[in-house]
Amino acid sequence: MFSYANYTELEEEINYTFKSSNLIIQALSHKSVDSKKNNERLEFLGDAVLNLVVGNYLYHRFSDLSEGKLSKMRASLVNEDSLVKFAKTISLGKYIFISEAEERNKGRYKKSIVSDCFEAVIGAIYIESNMDFVENFIIEIINKTYENLDLTKISKDYKTKLQEITQASLGVIPDYRIISSDGPDHNKLFIISAFINDVEYGQGQGINKKKAEQNAAKKAVSKLKQEAKKKENDAK
Repeated sequence: MFSYANYTELEEEINYTFKSSNLIIQALSHKSVDSKKNNERLEFLGDAVLNLVVGNYLYHRFSDLSEGKLSKMRASLVNEDSLVKFAKTISLGKYIFISEAEERNKGRYKKSIVSDCFEAVIGAIYIESNMDFVENFIIEIINKTYENLDLTKISKDYKTKLQEITQASLGVIPDYRIISSDGPDHNKLFIISAFINDVEYGQGQGINKKKAEQNAAKKAVSKLKQEAKKKENDAK
């Protein structure tokens, strides 16, 4: 496991020095290191801050886009894939504190761990600074990651994609059902399945319903594509 001293290199990377070393250490600490003092609560806060900042940013930058397209673009910018890209922009992965067991399991490269840590860092910066500062921080990373921000290039909204597929081919819309939700209110784990015509096509999990539904939709899209490819091959 990396030394806690390594967070100073991250501060240089993001051009911000934390007033509280305990806060940045907590933001970088995965639950495998400490089941109580980890980054889950900060991730919860950072998720809310990120959604607000991205929504405000898109609203003012793309004044000609409809509410639907703005929502789709925001969903694409705050999903797991984009968060991992943002994290790579600041080389966040190498600074995360994980257990030796998680290190062996390549936890440093797991999307869920990296994306959650990125949101936790946002939460930590927000606590120490102010909304203007954290807004500039987030927008700078967005602009570095996506030089030409465009809906068609960043769109990874699997729920929208799944609905477009099912409406076009089956004339129905997907149904998302909560399979389980365990844990306290501030740290729930949702498991949600995507059903099409009462048939389960994908199951996903996440710390909120939005993430769980996106993960379920992603698996459903993959399964539908596999089925379509099989039909195509069988028809040959």
